Amino acid sequence: MSPARSLEPLGIAGAFVAQSTPRGDVRGSFMRLFCADDFADAHGSRQIVQINWSHTVCPGTVRGMHFQHGDDADAKWVRCLEGAVWDVIVDLRPESDTFLQWRAVELSAANSKAVFIPEGCAHGFQSLEADSRLLYLHTDFYKPEAERGVAHDDPQLAIAWPRDVALLSERDRALPSVQGWLASIDD
Repeated sequence: MSPARSLEPLGIAGAFVAQSTPRGDVRGSFMRLFCADDFADAHGSRQIVQINWSHTVCPGTVRGMHFQHGDDADAKWVRCLEGAVWDVIVDLRPESDTFLQWRAVELSAANSKAVFIPEGCAHGFQSLEADSRLLYLHTDFYKPEAERGVAHDDPQLAIAWPRDVALLSERDRALPSVQGWLASIDD
């Protein structure tokens, strides 16, 4: 069986949206969530080394903007398994043609999309439905010392969140502006 799928550039250098199509019959449905061959144009030869899952209870919650920095930077695939989120990528690679640009895509259980986030890009999302659950496929192991983030509401980024922010963790509330983060890596 060769499931129908597509891979489209997202407008951030190296970022893509993948569309999978469930196949169904009277028993239910089946869908391939990831195949390195199918998504090689985005994924390349990277290996998936860690799989994470998140559950966000309240609509309007923002998680982000997070990334791993330096030699521990990872690329990731993100897919919504239940509910719906507005998924955001910010390019934080100074050498990139899309530096400081952001793009968003709605990921939901209903639309069967996934997003590929390359190394050097921050990721975050806002839940659009209660009990939204995301699956993350990472190309590097989580390393707390490499964990970084930038403020979801940095005016320089001007991310147009679709809803008022209902919940935000204390950690995310304390994230620096992009300029603050860039100044910290120049030291």
